Amino acid sequence: MTTVNVYLTFNGNCLEAFNFYKSVFGGEFPYVGYYKDMPTDGGKPVASEDAEKIMHISLPISQETMLMGSDTGGEWTSGFAQGNNFSLSINTDSKESADRLFNGLSAGGKVTMPMSNTFWGDYFGMFTDQFGISWMVSFNEKPMEK
Repeated sequence: MTTVNVYLTFNGNCLEAFNFYKSVFGGEFPYVGYYKDMPTDGGKPVASEDAEKIMHISLPISQETMLMGSDTGGEWTSGFAQGNNFSLSINTDSKESADRLFNGLSAGGKVTMPMSNTFWGDYFGMFTDQFGISWMVSFNEKPMEK
């Protein structure tokens, strides 16, 4: 089943915000990842000012809905604008569906990250559509249980 969730971006206070949301919605974080935990894969290391920032966090809200977020860091910091700091995140049930939705919705827009396999196990890509809406598309053959 394909689902669409909101992905929130923060400027260094993601964990604080998600602890607040957790106090309201309840539940537990199935995953909290920091930038310092990212593999460098021969690339440049994470900047020390970004190391303790949240790379990804999620909070189940219902059976179908997951609130997700991260802190902005590195080259993306300059693009942060409070009030426009969200994306729609599509999780698909197949790689083919991910490609179809990514290619269709990104037509006429700007691809930020082409669909590719990631270190966290998802087939993932990001873009801004022709109307200025930010999207993330993801497929994981072994999704984490909610």
